[in-house]
Amino acid sequence: MSQHPPSRRVRAGAIATTLLAAPVAAATLFSSKVQAADSDAVVVTATRQATRSNELLSDVSVITREQIEQAGQTTIEQLLAQQPGIEYSATGGPGQGSGIYIRGANSNHTLLLIDGQRIGSATLGSINFSGLPLAQIERIEILRGPASSLYGADAIGGVIQVFTKRGDGPAHFNASTGYGSYGTSDSNVGVSGGNDVVSYSLQGGYYDTHGFNSITNSTNTSYNPDRDGFTRRSVSGGLAVRPAQGHEIGLNFLSSNGKNGYDSYSFTPKVPASRDWRAETDVSSFSLYSRNRLVTDWTSTLRVGRSLDDTTNRSDGRVFSFFRTEQDQISWQNDVRLPVGKALLAAEYLKQQIAGSSGFLTSTPYTQQERSIKSLLAGWSGSLGNHRLQANLRRDDNSQFGGKTTGNAAWGYQLTTDWRGHVSYGTAFKAPTFNDLYYPPDTSGRGNPELKPESARNAETGLVWERAGQRLSATYFKNKVTDLIDWAPSDPADPWGKPWLPMNVHKATLSGTSLAYSGSIGGFSGGVVIDLQRARDDETGKRLIRRADEQLKAHLAWTSGTLKLGGEWQLAGERYEDAANTKKLGGYGLVNLFAERRLDREWTLFARANNVFDKNYELARDYATAGASLFVGVRYQQK
Repeated sequence: MSQHPPSRRVRAGAIATTLLAAPVAAATLFSSKVQAADSDAVVVTATRQATRSNELLSDVSVITREQIEQAGQTTIEQLLAQQPGIEYSATGGPGQGSGIYIRGANSNHTLLLIDGQRIGSATLGSINFSGLPLAQIERIEILRGPASSLYGADAIGGVIQVFTKRGDGPAHFNASTGYGSYGTSDSNVGVSGGNDVVSYSLQGGYYDTHGFNSITNSTNTSYNPDRDGFTRRSVSGGLAVRPAQGHEIGLNFLSSNGKNGYDSYSFTPKVPASRDWRAETDVSSFSLYSRNRLVTDWTSTLRVGRSLDDTTNRSDGRVFSFFRTEQDQISWQNDVRLPVGKALLAAEYLKQQIAGSSGFLTSTPYTQQERSIKSLLAGWSGSLGNHRLQANLRRDDNSQFGGKTTGNAAWGYQLTTDWRGHVSYGTAFKAPTFNDLYYPPDTSGRGNPELKPESARNAETGLVWERAGQRLSATYFKNKVTDLIDWAPSDPADPWGKPWLPMNVHKATLSGTSLAYSGSIGGFSGGVVIDLQRARDDETGKRLIRRADEQLKAHLAWTSGTLKLGGEWQLAGERYEDAANTKKLGGYGLVNLFAERRLDREWTLFARANNVFDKNYELARDYATAGASLFVGVRYQQK
């Protein structure tokens, strides 16, 4: 089990006293952190068009700015994992490797967008969530289920879209700072504003934590008894100009630089991994757009952007490896209002360029270092009486493996004023990474340029009840994933004498049910989510690694005047670290508490305690997680 530095432990009773939250601690065990129902909320990610949430035919949730402010020292991965259908793994604390699993799909089956711009590593196929500063995010939209018919490759599990802060109204400043356990500090400052002609926002932040020892199992070959800290500097902003009614030109950007220590292997067998391993990662996204209402019922949006994911690893100060992904994206979307419903017509172009080397820069370079994807997509959504309909079709032509067509069809029916249901069927695919296709050959393995994309076919049905701020939903899904890529020996009869190759060798079935309630009564707000799922390898019947069959997530908050108290309860079942299901990761339960006190219209004191009962648990075998921790701070928002 994970162990935590005694000097950083905080007794649960002391934390609860600090938060003045004891009266509501017990109530947190019967509620969930889910956004209160709001049928007028507008969501973009689910259809690529602004749509009211009660008109959607897909499984979507939104993390609001209020929820982000309550997160305190919580990482973005932990915040996402409080939402329905999501769990995560991490190999240590902030800044370490992590993965998000949506509906049991692999971590590289999630597509991340920042203000509409695709971002991530095209070599590993992973997402560096640690580069995203929560304080500079306005909202996060989560679309669960295959979405390649809208966004192309990689959206087998779902899509997460991050929206950075925007400006509105007279110029006003915002700032926050806080300090907590593990030497964690987080400070942010910004200015924003706007009127009918121009709006702007500029935000900056600095985050630092001493962290804790990532690996606590002394028999692990990467064990190194030191603290693995993390530092991040970030800046983001946006500018929009509206020269005439119906016309807007703007830009959005986010840039983040992170540095962290981590534990890795020793080059000498049976010698402790005492080397000083450090990584420096740059994550950035920049886009320009022009949104123009050409005629009353036709709006055209042209967007040009670039994203960067760049990691350099050092061992004892010497560069050991680097991996860089640049993605240039152009999209032209046309939204046309028809006599019945609205149409979507779009064309996209994506160019991915990579560079990389490992082993003190002695590796052979990748044989292919770029690829291009040309895409066309069309969609329609509308209502006919009590019927709601949506259909999407997309064609992606990839310079590496050819074309792939995906689609989605959904039908919904308003059963009564309060009840509605929907059914849908959709397909998706995951493109092989550059490592899968072209990893430079060495003694252990090499890439396989003959790989096919991974494919998915998903069917789901849902039922929703909404009334006066209360929302109850049930969603069932079944996602069949084929041609899953796994690294295997090129000669199964001689697994250690032959190099390993990535191959399309697996199939998996991901199925499950999510039950969720959210709402508010008087000064109380909260809800509960129950996720029951089966993520199984079709050939062996074994569970997919690091995924639980059951989860429960709960949240309750109480507001009275200037005081707000609340808490969260999260339960996760047992998981396995290996495909053979021989290395078990035990289930766990966590309780978090938070409090806010408004001093006046502009100043707020806040505090948050995570894992108040100091539970020892693992999200990945041999890797530590944070013990009981406390974070306190002050926030300023000029009115």
